[in-house]
Amino acid sequence: MGSFSTPLSGLTAAQGQLQSVSNNLANIDTDGYKDQNLTFSDVFSLTGTTNGSGDPIQTGSGVVVSSTNANFTEGSLNATGTASNMALSGNGFFVTQSATGLPDYTRAGDFTTNKSGQIVTPNGELVLGYPAVNGVVNTATALQPLQVGTGEISPAVASTTINVSANLNASSVPGDTASSTLPVYDSLGAAHTLSVTYTMTAPNTWTYAVTIPSADFTPAGTTPNTTVGSGTLNFSSGVLVSTEPTGGTATVPPSAGIALTIPPTGLTFADGAAALPINWSLETAGTPTITQTATASSTSATSTNGFASGTLQNYTVQSDGTIEGLFSSGQTLALGQVAVASFANVQGLADVGNNNYQSSAASGAAVVGLAGTGGRGTIVGGSVEESNVNIATEFAKLIVAQQAYSANAKTITTFNQVSQATIAMLQ
Repeated sequence: MGSFSTPLSGLTAAQGQLQSVSNNLANIDTDGYKDQNLTFSDVFSLTGTTNGSGDPIQTGSGVVVSSTNANFTEGSLNATGTASNMALSGNGFFVTQSATGLPDYTRAGDFTTNKSGQIVTPNGELVLGYPAVNGVVNTATALQPLQVGTGEISPAVASTTINVSANLNASSVPGDTASSTLPVYDSLGAAHTLSVTYTMTAPNTWTYAVTIPSADFTPAGTTPNTTVGSGTLNFSSGVLVSTEPTGGTATVPPSAGIALTIPPTGLTFADGAAALPINWSLETAGTPTITQTATASSTSATSTNGFASGTLQNYTVQSDGTIEGLFSSGQTLALGQVAVASFANVQGLADVGNNNYQSSAASGAAVVGLAGTGGRGTIVGGSVEESNVNIATEFAKLIVAQQAYSANAKTITTFNQVSQATIAMLQ
């Protein structure tokens, strides 16, 4: 009988809903999973006849699943503390590369690193982004696997500026001394100990002599230290007001700093590094960093902008996707930048399993760019996005689907009883 097809379609629809709910519940702990919902459409057959009012007589013929939609609302973010983990807050997808070389897209950021130091998904797909060279990210190049291996080496950076924060005791008498020391780095990353000796020659007047061990130069010379700069510091009311280099003919304001030539004329670095011109900055935000007050002479801080080469110690992912590596030298350099893809129609994406999606004609091509731009979300490092499945909602849908299945099964049983009774009448 044709009547069986209607409740059978209801059974099929209820079974599909049960399958959808069970799949959602099974993935309640799957990072980045998006809750799926079925939508249904009724089926009508037009008989071609009309009633007394002229209205068409239509008979319902059952139900069909019209679509399966994913709920792409953001799941809760869970802080894991794992450097390679990432979560997207807002729209977008991480871009990965499958074993076939084709791009996949995912919201699951439970990434790890492989033996080559590349960021990968749990099933081994490479996470793609923009490469960095010497700490500079190039977003104009093609996407590449992101490298964060501990074998990464930071380049040496030659010092060009130093700063010393110190106080010279105003109660000193001529001949009293004080000193400051700090490292500077040559073009090969080798450290050299720079020492500054201050000697009071008169009230409010101190001489300075900047030296480096003679063994650092060729020829080494006969004295333990080689002078690379000297002159006079002049104070007024405890404030540095001018300097005068040895051999100079005029005083210089602190804002100009002190020029040091390392190594001095006639010498070269023993390691073959290039000459190191350094400016000794005497001010910070317009305030002299060397003072003269009636307290003990001391050096409170020193700084240089140079670095030795170093190995990668750890890294963090910033909100724009920049992966910042911290090296043993103290340098912080960009290792790369995570790419984020967006789509015109996310419902058109094809779910291919393993938390991955692929683009389709319905979704439109991926528009790849940087996090926080073009409507894309930002990245939260050291976190993952959890499944957005709501267990209470799924249980409610489960009860409805179960009742629908039972009701349609009862309808089939009733049709069967009627059919059997009809057949019995004909016998």
